[in-house]
Amino acid sequence: MASKTSQSYFYLARKDRRGAIFLFAIILLICMVPFLYVFFFNGQITEETQFDASLATLRTKQAQTRQQKVYKTEETDYRPYDHPSSSSYTRYVSKTKGVLFIFDPNSISAEGWKKLGLRDKTIATILNFRSKGGRFRQPEDIKKIWGLFPDEAERLLPFIQIAPGEEAKQTYIPSASPYSKGPAGIYARAKIVDANIADSSALIALPGIGSKLSQRIINFRDRLGGFYSVEQVKETFGLPDSVYQKIKPMLQVSGVVKQLNVNSASADELKLHPYIKYHLANALVEYRKQHGNYQSLEEIKKIMILTDEIYQKLHPYLKTE
Repeated sequence: MASKTSQSYFYLARKDRRGAIFLFAIILLICMVPFLYVFFFNGQITEETQFDASLATLRTKQAQTRQQKVYKTEETDYRPYDHPSSSSYTRYVSKTKGVLFIFDPNSISAEGWKKLGLRDKTIATILNFRSKGGRFRQPEDIKKIWGLFPDEAERLLPFIQIAPGEEAKQTYIPSASPYSKGPAGIYARAKIVDANIADSSALIALPGIGSKLSQRIINFRDRLGGFYSVEQVKETFGLPDSVYQKIKPMLQVSGVVKQLNVNSASADELKLHPYIKYHLANALVEYRKQHGNYQSLEEIKKIMILTDEIYQKLHPYLKTE
């Protein structure tokens, strides 16, 4: 009786045996799937893997090449520059800035040019030009100097003051008369007006300038402390650019501008200048209180709100002693 009971535990009916075999077959098939997948698709996987690896290698090489180019540019500090009489070429950007001060390019000595930061070869070109009778008639003429790079010319422009010469006292300008004849119009002889000393009557004589504009120009000039460049006249409130372009050839500036002492001027005195806003005036005074007197004008560049553009415009009007 016991033997029959033990046999019943290990006995499977035909239906159960079929089910067990079917289940075993499914398990075996599932276990073999990875091997079958590799066997049938190994070639395709290998090709795709090789393609992805090649693509990744190519991208890595391109990134390294770009990094090397950037590093080389930063290390040598070279950039393309178009010379006025030659094709584009690569030049070294000079790190020497020199000391800026108001000067007349028609009379400044070689030592003065050197102090401004110009190279010996460029100075020799300027002196040779002057020795042959050449003359700078307006500040923008400095851009025509062979070997003087555009960034250097822009740096010097605000500090150029050209003294009037005999040949510059009179010039020919197109007449504003509505009765001009011929394609070239009628030309009239007009005197050059010094914007720093001209009164209302002299300014009103210029085309397009009435009593209101003349007074605005004078008021702006007085608030500035004088013009150091003709270009500043166009900053006059309400002066149309079309009118400025007409009168520009008839204007010149001379003399020395009035300077503010940043070591003694109060915030109220500083903010009266058109180029110094209220917050900048306070910052200049607060910095002076915290760090002591300014040793040089370059030191005011440490004030965060003072941009380089404002500094270049404001520099001629400030002094430290």
